[in-house]
Amino acid sequence: MRSAAILAGGRATRFGGRDKSALVVDGRPIVERQVAELLTIVDDIMLVGARADGARAFQNYRTIADIVPGCGPLGGLHAALTGMRGDRVFVVACDMPYVDAAFAEYLLSLAADAAVVVPQTDRGYHPLCAVYTRVCLEPVAARLAQRRLALRDLFADVPTRIVTIAEMSRFGTPSRLLANVNTPDEYAGLDALQSHKL
Repeated sequence: MRSAAILAGGRATRFGGRDKSALVVDGRPIVERQVAELLTIVDDIMLVGARADGARAFQNYRTIADIVPGCGPLGGLHAALTGMRGDRVFVVACDMPYVDAAFAEYLLSLAADAAVVVPQTDRGYHPLCAVYTRVCLEPVAARLAQRRLALRDLFADVPTRIVTIAEMSRFGTPSRLLANVNTPDEYAGLDALQSHKL
């Protein structure tokens, strides 16, 4: 069994506190697009974080609160690792509308040889579109206990497989695959990505 976790615990301060998972992209809320895509490749989907209970798309799926609240994405990852039903979990932020099943499947396939599989572009790592295995649970818990909350720093603690731009490009334009919505301007700019599906 493989799990997917959609992290929805952020406060969205740069977006006026709005629930970004509910933003409509191409006629559907982002979270509903994500669920439809991920259901084709995983057996178990979780919505993790403070906004989990309000997501209409998740009435028939598991919602999990952060076990250690107030710790950002690392806290969400900890909850996902604790709640997953298999040995690996695909983790994605709730504001990424173009989650691609084939790309996520590729990342999951690489986790047989690494504890983390994470894309890297010229903007750095993309830890909220990545795969984590159960091996990460103890290092994540230790970092939470020490209040060392930078998720990217975890990659120094465990075997990590970097996914390059060249690899990503087999599944579509990397900027589209990894697009997220942090601000109203970024939301408005999604239209420009619609024509870059391939």
